[in-house]
Amino acid sequence: MTDNSELNRRQFFTKSGAIGVGAAALATVSPWTNVKAKVLGANDRIRIAVCGCRNRGKDHIKMFPSVPEYLPGMPSVTVAAICDIDENVIAQRMTDIEKRGQEKPKVYNDIRKLLEDQSIDAVTIALPHHWHALAAIWAMQAGKHVYVEKPCSHNWWEGRQLCRAAKHYNRLVQHGTQGRSSSSAHEAMEHLRSGLIGDVYMARGLCYKRRNSLGHTPPSAVPAGVDYNLWTGPAPEHPFTQNKFHYNWHWFWAFGNGDIGNQGVHQVDLARRGLGLGFPNKITAMGGHFVHDDDQETPNLLSCTFQYDLPGGKRKIIEFEVRNWITHREAEIGTPKIGESANGPNSIGNIFYGSNGYMAVGDEDSGNAYQAYIGTEMKEGPHAHEGGSRYHFANFIKALVSGKQEDLNARIEEGHISSTMCHLANASYRLGRTLNFDPEKEVVIGDDEANRLLRDGDRGYRAPFVIPEDF
Repeated sequence: MTDNSELNRRQFFTKSGAIGVGAAALATVSPWTNVKAKVLGANDRIRIAVCGCRNRGKDHIKMFPSVPEYLPGMPSVTVAAICDIDENVIAQRMTDIEKRGQEKPKVYNDIRKLLEDQSIDAVTIALPHHWHALAAIWAMQAGKHVYVEKPCSHNWWEGRQLCRAAKHYNRLVQHGTQGRSSSSAHEAMEHLRSGLIGDVYMARGLCYKRRNSLGHTPPSAVPAGVDYNLWTGPAPEHPFTQNKFHYNWHWFWAFGNGDIGNQGVHQVDLARRGLGLGFPNKITAMGGHFVHDDDQETPNLLSCTFQYDLPGGKRKIIEFEVRNWITHREAEIGTPKIGESANGPNSIGNIFYGSNGYMAVGDEDSGNAYQAYIGTEMKEGPHAHEGGSRYHFANFIKALVSGKQEDLNARIEEGHISSTMCHLANASYRLGRTLNFDPEKEVVIGDDEANRLLRDGDRGYRAPFVIPEDF
C-alpha cells in the first residue's frame, strides 16, 4: 500500500448510524461555485438534471416527473436539464420528452457546464461506472444533492471518498439500489427478521442472464456527435472501438465491473439486508470467460463467497454467482420459464436459507417478488407478487423535501458497502486468491497488491478527471 493510501485511510471518518442532519445543516457553502445548497420545501418545484441519458438515464427522465403520482403530497419535479456526450442520444431523449409533453430541458454535453447552473437542485447520475463517483463528488461540490446509480464507485477508493464527500458537504446522496424502496422486499426482510424460516445462516445472490457474444471489433472512427474525450473521462486514453462504448463497456476493467458490478450489487445488497451484515471478513471468487470467443475482459462465469466471522464463534455466508449462457432457474426465480422464450430463462434474485426453511426473492418487476417455504416438508408460506422499485425515485424526492439523511432508503454508506463487496470479489478473481478483509479499517490484510487494485485498479486517473484526495 502506498504512503498516500495509508494517510488517506487514517483520515477516513469513522462510520456510524444516521448522520441526522436537517435542512439547516444542508445549506453549506460549496467550494465549486461558492453558493449554498438550497433548502427545499413541500411547496417548491424541484429541478433535477439527469447525467447519462441512454439506458437507465432514460428511466430517470421519464419517472422523476411522475413522482407525485407515487407519493401524493410531494412537490412537482421537473427534469430541468439533461447531459450526455452523445448528441444522438440527446436527440432521442428530446423526442421522447416532446412526445410525453414534458417541459423542454436545457441540454449539456459536459457535466462541468451543467454544474454551473445554480437553478438545479439535484443531479442524477446514470453514466458508465468509471464516472459515477467523480460526477457525484463534483455535483456535491457544486451544491447539488445526488442520486447515483449502482455501483456508486468503480473501485473501493472512490466509494470511500464519495462517503467522505457526502459527510463533508452535507449532501443527500441516494444509491440506486432500488430494492430498498420496495414494499415487497421490505415485507420479505421483516419475515426473515421475525424468524419465519428460523436462524438465517446463508444468502445466495443469482445473476443468470443470457448474454450473446460481443464478437471482436477493431479500432474505428469515433461516431459523429460523440465527445469521446469526455466519455473516457478518468480512464486511460485508448482507441475507440464499438465494444468499449455504449453498454459493452460493462465488460472491460477500465470502465465497468462485470455482471457482479452491473446486476450483482442489487443481490449483494439484499443479501446483506436479510442477514443484517456489513463488510465481510473473507472473500474468495473464482470463474472465467467461457463459451464465447470475444473481446470481453470480465468473467462471464463467477462464483463468489463472502464469509462473516461473528461474536461467539458464529459464522454466516453470502454467496453470489454470475452465469451468462444456457442455465436453469433456481427456486422458481425469474421469468420466463423454459420454452417461453428463446432468450430465457433468466434468474435474477436471492435465496435465503434458514434452520426452518428458505425464502426465494425474485425480480419483483417481473411479478415474482418472494415466496417462503417452511419446514422440512417445504410447505408454501407467505408470498408476494407485486413490484415497487419505482418508489425509490419518490423516496429521494421525499428526502429532498425533509432535508433528513435518515429519510433516504439507500444512503451512500450502505451503497459503498455493497459496491465494495463486488470490487473485493473482482479483486479476488483477478489475483487468484482469497482476501482477508478488515471491516473497520476497510483494508485487505497483508496484501499490498490487492489494496492497490482496490485503490484505482492499477489504472490511475487521467487529469483533470481526478477523484479528490482531501475535502
